Amino acid sequence: MKLGFLVDLNLCMGCKGCEIACKVENEVPLSSWRLRVKYIDIGSFPDTSRSFTPLRCNHCENAPCERICPVSALHYLDNGIVNIDSERCIGCAGCMMACPYGAIYMDPESNTADKCTYCAHRIEGGLMPACVVACPVEANIFGDVEDETSQISRYIMEHQGDIQVRKPEKHTNPMHYYVGGGNNTLNPQAHERIEGYGLFNNITKLDQIGAPNHSILDRFLDPIFGNHNDHLTNESFIDMPNGNGEHAEDSDDKGGH
Repeated sequence: MKLGFLVDLNLCMGCKGCEIACKVENEVPLSSWRLRVKYIDIGSFPDTSRSFTPLRCNHCENAPCERICPVSALHYLDNGIVNIDSERCIGCAGCMMACPYGAIYMDPESNTADKCTYCAHRIEGGLMPACVVACPVEANIFGDVEDETSQISRYIMEHQGDIQVRKPEKHTNPMHYYVGGGNNTLNPQAHERIEGYGLFNNITKLDQIGAPNHSILDRFLDPIFGNHNDHLTNESFIDMPNGNGEHAEDSDDKGGH
């Protein structure tokens, strides 16, 4: 048996139900995620579209996180799942740096690494992963890829030529597949970004930062200086009255700070 995961991006509607179900099932901290649904906008108004892509651990056959772990906290189960033992983990974060998919996070409470395990505890009890159960459009398909009669195997056969994986050039042999969505959804460098534009609008520049020819100190002393057009010198600061009506040099003579 070798378990795999497939997401039909043609069906995914970005409801984030899988993301929430994963957090609840696995008690994932608010600042972290095992499963994240990203989106990208394609095209220019009025011909635009939005595509959603669930991202999770790919449970690679050649997992770099498993190889780099010095205490074997990351290990393979008999069903192909790359599992993680938090009691073994020493929090070195080597797996986080080794994973090319950014799928591993450090739990702020236990200071140990954690990630998607395909809900291994549910699989052991004969249940499906929480994200599969929560998906209202059945875009998440999970099962044994070595079983030709399984739903995921039939799905892969029916969509030959449209099956994609993330970062195939890394040669990790991920067991997480995608159908549809195009290259833009899985390859961040393929998504066109118009020069001079940010995520939402046109990037503009100020002619100058703050008032012209004025320093940060001028802004603090603004009520004292009055007219910003006056030319200031070092002598101006020496002659400037302090809060007691005295000049700076007078304060120095009296032992002031």
